[in-house]
Amino acid sequence: MNDSLTSGMRKALDLQKQLHIKEGPPSVQLRKDRLDRCIAMIKKYQEKVIQSIQEDFGNRDPVMSVMTEVESSIGSLNHAKKNITSWVRPTKRRPEVPGLGSLIRLLGAKARIEYQPKGTVGVISPWNFPVNLILAPMAGIFAAGNRAMIKPSEITPHTSLLIKEMFNEFYDEAEVAVFTGDSDLGASFSRLPFDHLIFTGGTEIARHVMRAASENLVPLTLELGGKSPVIVSDTANIKKTASRVMIGKTMNAGQICLAPDYALIPKDKINDFVKESQATISDMYPQIKDNQDYTSIINSKHYERIQSYLEDAKIKGAEVVEINPSEEDFSQQEHHKIPPTLVLNPTDDMKIMQEEIFGPVLPIKSYEELEESVNYINSKERPLGLYYFGDNKEEEEFVLNNTTSGGVTLNDVIWHVGQENLPFGGIGPSGMGSYHGVDGFKEFSHLKSIYKQPSLDLMKLAGFVPPYNKNKEDKTTTS
Repeated sequence: MNDSLTSGMRKALDLQKQLHIKEGPPSVQLRKDRLDRCIAMIKKYQEKVIQSIQEDFGNRDPVMSVMTEVESSIGSLNHAKKNITSWVRPTKRRPEVPGLGSLIRLLGAKARIEYQPKGTVGVISPWNFPVNLILAPMAGIFAAGNRAMIKPSEITPHTSLLIKEMFNEFYDEAEVAVFTGDSDLGASFSRLPFDHLIFTGGTEIARHVMRAASENLVPLTLELGGKSPVIVSDTANIKKTASRVMIGKTMNAGQICLAPDYALIPKDKINDFVKESQATISDMYPQIKDNQDYTSIINSKHYERIQSYLEDAKIKGAEVVEINPSEEDFSQQEHHKIPPTLVLNPTDDMKIMQEEIFGPVLPIKSYEELEESVNYINSKERPLGLYYFGDNKEEEEFVLNNTTSGGVTLNDVIWHVGQENLPFGGIGPSGMGSYHGVDGFKEFSHLKSIYKQPSLDLMKLAGFVPPYNKNKEDKTTTS
């Protein structure tokens, strides 16, 4: 890797750290200004953002790009701007020492939490939502009073160069610095002594990032993925369920960390689910191959990876149902499109049940009792999302109480990630830490505990100051 890039990253980090110490915590006014500039930046570059993403994907649904990359980013930034004044206020806590109870409060002791900027936050972003997954964390990073260094994905080079252009226009390097490059640059970036680092991407790469960050004991937020399951209850409306699952599964062609990765459906409902899924896709995408509304797989590597999962499933006995309303030929095409595909009766020895799919392919397993589906989920690594469809409160509570996932959407998929008042994050292999709204502000803040002692000498009053024997004698004499 170019040594000048490495030294340039270190120079930018040193500058930001020096100014963080010299200038101290930024005012609420400055934090709002940084958020405002971010909003103005994405609005100004909206058309270029959509175009650059199109160039990187081959074809990316432009309406979805506006919604997920532009509007949702502005929503997160505006939410932070609106609430920052209340977020930064110190939080009072009840001072209480074991053995003294409320006595110290009566004597005038006080305690509070203050939210202190950490300093410089490193941001390593992925390719699937190459703008939003930078700007959404920036809402919390700026609100908390931090500066940032950004390493966008090399898999979306046009968009990454545009991100650098955008931030260079609206921010000084002392506030935000962007570095573009390959995986070697990413490895060097993750070894820098940031005050916090957020990585969004795959679990295997996260292991390398975590190992590199550990060299400097850098606090981490990891937003990963995994195999997010769908549980379909016997009480679910199959038509509505299939529609919502397939809308979520085909959004960005399934290239979403929260995309439903497999479905668990009552055995006697599977045929109905397949038929309703076919009907939904036919309504949304009468043609697919040259349809601007249907997103391409990002590149040939990922296209071949997904195809290998399907081939492996076929060889091992699964029934593969390709939903191709116009019976188009996908063997010769420019943009690596894969039509929505259902894989029935998958077994655990199939790659499609072992790896996160990240494509428009949905394996479907059958169950007879709901407890079977919960046990199956619990036999796997904890997922980023979990989805339950049904109209049975007792079943719903059973699923919620007996599974662990980053988040849950009931009677739909993915939607919990869009809630600014809910923390977004995983658990274990699906991630650690969370952001969005006030939870993002706290994630990128240092929660400093502050205790103020009253004027009375509490240690002496409690008998905690030597000589202890004399204190005992004094108490005995007094009694």
